Amino acid sequence: MEFKASDVKFDVDDLMDILRDKRHEGWVLAAYPDPKTGQPLIGAGFSLDLPERIHIQHDPLNPHPFLEPSSADLWQAAGLEPARLDVLLAQFHDRMDAWSKTGFRRQIWSLEPQITQADANALLRIGIVQAIYNAKAYCRNFERLGASQQMAMTQLVYQMGVNLEEFSTFLTLLNRENGNGPAAIAQSNAQYWHEVQLSLVQSQWARLYRERAKAVIAMLDPSYSANPSGAEHSVGKVLRPTRTRRAHGTTTLRKASYTTRHHGSAARKRAARTRKD
Repeated sequence: MEFKASDVKFDVDDLMDILRDKRHEGWVLAAYPDPKTGQPLIGAGFSLDLPERIHIQHDPLNPHPFLEPSSADLWQAAGLEPARLDVLLAQFHDRMDAWSKTGFRRQIWSLEPQITQADANALLRIGIVQAIYNAKAYCRNFERLGASQQMAMTQLVYQMGVNLEEFSTFLTLLNRENGNGPAAIAQSNAQYWHEVQLSLVQSQWARLYRERAKAVIAMLDPSYSANPSGAEHSVGKVLRPTRTRRAHGTTTLRKASYTTRHHGSAARKRAARTRKD
């Protein structure tokens, strides 16, 4: 609730546009099941039933704590009535019982909106604010990152939540020291950032969610703002999708995403506009 726009170098509205894009989280105004876990999501992938969690800070050199409130707390912080969440969850579980996860996914496009565009935007914004807060707990020198790098870290936290803790190689490289002081300060150190990017390129997340990962990993390039398309192209050349064998050969696994809006080119243009340090 204490967040100010000046706390980050990127424009939160630009990140909201990106996360509404189908390459990232998508945009659905009714509760729907996560394609992997079946947990209820809404808007741009806002989780509706997460409990408050303890997230221990394991980095002794980072004094910034993690903040993991419940979905109900975030819902209320976004200005929505708690009773509405109870009704929405009850409807979701009734539909899951009637349709199963697979059947529910088939019904998504016929669902009546359960929240307004304004409600979904409020939930997205509060989710981003929490992600910014926790990005500082993952990255010791978050404040000294460039604007696109701060946006990339925020997206990683928004999309992965506590699962980002499992990316130990990435986090170790991100926070390591080099001869010029904290590595995160060396924004112009192209080789260093290439190694950080490569640690994500080699992850299962990047292989399963290729388009999403390509866009996020590219933002870690210190020269991203000068040529966003070029940065994405460079990542795409080394990022290979997971393949699965079928009767007639192989095909790329594609992420499940639900959206009725497409902001791809506009989002990339907005992401290229960054504030001066």
